Amino acid sequence: MTRIGSEIEVFPLALGGNVFGWTSDEKASHQVLDAFVASGGNFVDTADGYSAWVPGNSGGESETIIGSWLAARGNRDQVVIGTKVSQHPDFRGLAAATIAAAAEASLKRLGTDYIDLYWAHYDDAATPLVETAGAFDALVKAGKVRTIGVSNYTGERIREWFTIARREGFALPVAVQPHYNLVARGGYERDIAPVAAEENLAVVPYYALASGFLTGKYKTSQDLAGAARGGAAANYLNENGLAVVKVLEEVAAAHEVTAASVALAWLRGRPDVAAPIASARTPEQVPALVTLVELTGDERSALDEVSARLA
Repeated sequence: MTRIGSEIEVFPLALGGNVFGWTSDEKASHQVLDAFVASGGNFVDTADGYSAWVPGNSGGESETIIGSWLAARGNRDQVVIGTKVSQHPDFRGLAAATIAAAAEASLKRLGTDYIDLYWAHYDDAATPLVETAGAFDALVKAGKVRTIGVSNYTGERIREWFTIARREGFALPVAVQPHYNLVARGGYERDIAPVAAEENLAVVPYYALASGFLTGKYKTSQDLAGAARGGAAANYLNENGLAVVKVLEEVAAAHEVTAASVALAWLRGRPDVAAPIASARTPEQVPALVTLVELTGDERSALDEVSARLA
């Protein structure tokens, strides 16, 4: 287990809820959640905007599915739920009134009276940061949110949030959720990592498997055809990206595990990373995510070197 803030302990892999209500219907999503918990997992990541991009959806589908699962299993106190605000079609941005209303809507969909980790999903430049930080603090003081985090914020804006929160006596963020993986290192490592170290933020990287690219299943343009997330994976389908996959597969073979397990192991070994986020469309995909691999120094160095070409 690993720690987020002073009071939350999580399995070192967050199960991504972005596929719930998108590529996984309610039944399949419940099966994935069951498999994850049966394997020792306890940390589920979602957002109020998931999955509004799907035709026929309106947002909140993922939270609703997680809520129905929590109700059916009666295990709310055994699961750490992280959800986000700012992208639901009815609750755009981070004005104080929007945050308060969005939080109530998320609580209702999840069927719970508290959120373990509430994230500011995307920075809202149109709203003063003091207003946003104050709204999150109010939720913590009301007992509706245990801890708070920031996602998709620049290092400068995270520092500004801390400055305001300390000055005003607001709750401090305990976690940061950046885009970070073996083929997308530079932005995080240059800008966010120094702040995470300074402020002891738990790092919870999303796109940990680069939209499936780091599983090794996309090696040609033909492999991408018809894939729901193929468009994002296509960004890495080049000489340097495929070189990373080659080393991943070599290390995976040595450990008799999947390339996905090794990619996640590399992330876990990075400074301040608490739990990468990865999603599973079916329960059969869960074991690769929860397998904890101990990389040797040479293996880690090889992955560092080959992935640095994309930084």
